[in-house]
Amino acid sequence: MLERSHEEIQVEETLVFDFLHGLGEAFRETIRPQELHRLIVEGATRILDAHGGALYVTDRTGAKLMPAFISKGCPPLVDIPPHILQQAAANPLSLESYLQLHTLIPGEGLIGRVWQTGQSVYLNEFSETPELEKLRGSAFGSISVMAAALGYGNQDLGVLALANGPAGTAFSQGDFVVFKSLSEQSAFALYNAIIYSMANEKKRLDHDLEIARDIQRILLPSEAPVINGFQISGINVPARQVSGDYFDYIRVDEERLGVAIADVSGKGVPASLIMAICRSVLRAEASGNPSPADVLRKVNRQLYPDIKEDMFISMAYTILDHTQGTVTLCRAGHDAPILFNSETKTAVPVKPPGMVVGIDSGSVFDRITGDFPLSLKRNDCLLFYTDGVTEALDANGDEFGPDRMIECVRTSAPEGAPAIITRIIDELRDFVGAQPQNDDITLIAIRKT
Repeated sequence: MLERSHEEIQVEETLVFDFLHGLGEAFRETIRPQELHRLIVEGATRILDAHGGALYVTDRTGAKLMPAFISKGCPPLVDIPPHILQQAAANPLSLESYLQLHTLIPGEGLIGRVWQTGQSVYLNEFSETPELEKLRGSAFGSISVMAAALGYGNQDLGVLALANGPAGTAFSQGDFVVFKSLSEQSAFALYNAIIYSMANEKKRLDHDLEIARDIQRILLPSEAPVINGFQISGINVPARQVSGDYFDYIRVDEERLGVAIADVSGKGVPASLIMAICRSVLRAEASGNPSPADVLRKVNRQLYPDIKEDMFISMAYTILDHTQGTVTLCRAGHDAPILFNSETKTAVPVKPPGMVVGIDSGSVFDRITGDFPLSLKRNDCLLFYTDGVTEALDANGDEFGPDRMIECVRTSAPEGAPAIITRIIDELRDFVGAQPQNDDITLIAIRKT
């Protein structure tokens, strides 16, 4: 007797280890959820010699249980409408279809109650389970059921149930102990599958963002243009994989070069998409147009209908005329550029009026936004920037601020446009230290030569 019990325990242990091994092997490669669900139900059914089993999993909202896998031969464990039972007598597929499509809410029937309470149950009589009691004498009835809520940490994952039909025997208390152990391991496997899925999804999204970043790099200038009478240097440092900042050098005609900088409200992918649209419209309107204000008015009229109410674009667009040596600026609500005077060695903000792109259809924008001629002498410099520079934070939450940036311009401008960019970036890195970058950074420096 003892020897037989010892053999039964060994067989049981072997089956449980096989179950765990099967789940472990499933994670060697990326397993589809449906395959994992099948492994859990069929493995538990085989170990406990049940007629069938069912696995219900929590949907994405956490409000419903969805049938994930119901094995053939599993007695129904939910309430079956009378007309479905009548159809099933002639066509078993009608019952199978109903079970595969029927979702449950918390507290609905045995499965819903187990999910709601989180308590495992072992039933050999169904006086408190009317949906099973009414089927007891039929071909679809159960004589014994075990069900367990599947949870890991604070996450509700679903319910696993096994059942024996009229031709079977009742589950024992020992079966219930093993079943609860299998349920715990199943919950762990389901949780791991969710983590794997999230990791794979993140990997896919990261890959997509890498592609988006590569595309954006193509859209942004790789190097500054060579233009008689001016020295130009620019840089873009995105806070995430993609940037909502934009800068560009646009050939207007044989005598003129357009220099643009823009900052789309927000960060990440939505801002980068608006940036790409803005670039296309600006380039189309800039060709052959010597008035930066007229260009931005047309850009605003085109973009206004398509920009969401909570989004806008601050821009500054400057046209350099290398034959006349003139600079014409238009500022559409963008941060005021810094003008360095080589004679006085001073650096001050230039603040022509203008409003951001995308919040007005044109009546106000066109009236406020105008051309602003700048008189640059030899070795004078002009710096354009986005607020990612001035609003960069250190460990104490203090901002880099405009004063530090102006001082960087004042001390580095005599060395040329690239020196201004280098100095500001170095000062920024020293200031923020190990703090993560919280906004996109764009700088363009122009020196009159």
